[in-house]
Amino acid sequence: MTDATIADLEQAVKKAKRIAAERAGELHDLVEERLPAAFAEIPGSAQATYDACQAWALAQQRLQAALSAGG
Repeated sequence: MTDATIADLEQAVKKAKRIAAERAGELHDLVEERLPAAFAEIPGSAQATYDACQAWALAQQRLQAALSAGG
């Protein structure tokens, strides 16, 4: 792996982590501020948060694999 590839993977991890944190914040806001009236939004918000966290985990795994292969 080149240093540029590692840097790209690190950027992907940071971006995925930021997106996951944003989705988690949106879910938190839903729970704290809009329930019980907005209960129908829970499944969609929870799924978006799960998907974003899964994308972060996969990006993290790709980075770790690249670092392991390069070292």
